[in-house]
Amino acid sequence: MTMDPTYPKAPDSLISHWDKRRGPMRPQEGEGLPGVDVDLAALKAITLPAAPPPLPSGAGRYAEKEHELRRELAGQSELVLLHGLLIANLRKRRFPDHAPQLFRRLWVEQSPYLLEVLSTRWLISAVITFGDHGQTASELALGREMGMMFSMIKLYEFERLHSGKPPEEPFGLKRVDAKMPLGMTPFSLATGGLDINLLAPIWQRALDEPVMGPLACCLLDRLNQDPGGLFRRIGQMRAKKRARIAARKAQ
Repeated sequence: MTMDPTYPKAPDSLISHWDKRRGPMRPQEGEGLPGVDVDLAALKAITLPAAPPPLPSGAGRYAEKEHELRRELAGQSELVLLHGLLIANLRKRRFPDHAPQLFRRLWVEQSPYLLEVLSTRWLISAVITFGDHGQTASELALGREMGMMFSMIKLYEFERLHSGKPPEEPFGLKRVDAKMPLGMTPFSLATGGLDINLLAPIWQRALDEPVMGPLACCLLDRLNQDPGGLFRRIGQMRAKKRARIAARKAQ
């Protein structure tokens, strides 16, 4: 029996929707990113005001985005704002030619500071940006792998909020009698290593990366330390399953 697709007219409909969100920022006169040689230390020393001034009438897309970021990042530094503006520009189809170089320069020269002050949300955005604009093949590959992983985690964890269980509470060990999507074989909870096989090579590649490596390792460590999430719950379920098996064998 033919089933209706999740996304009708895919892939064209998906690509069209995605592309609509990638329209250029189009800065007006006096707006735009600073040059690639901007003084990053000076920007780090400037604190954003608690509230930006109101947008002038007729403000364009670039001004609106900067105003939005200034509100979100109030109290942080101009360097953090620049980081956010670079990511916003680099997500578009077209961007200033020097934007990738300036983004990389921030992470070469200011990595410890950025790792200290940026929220996990912005760190994930940064690693995704490396996946699109990394300077080396390994940076591109690692950024895309981590971007895919964190995007899928966000989708799955959002859906799970509708289960009635908080992120820290694992499911029970009883399974429904149903087949896995796409004919996939079930995960072996007691002996399976799918979670480890996913994380270990990514973490190994992150340890070998000189520029984006600290960023990637920071995110993986935060994922490992978080009390909720799929990997923590799988670990708890695995421990419970193994304990039951051990108890049966001891009888």
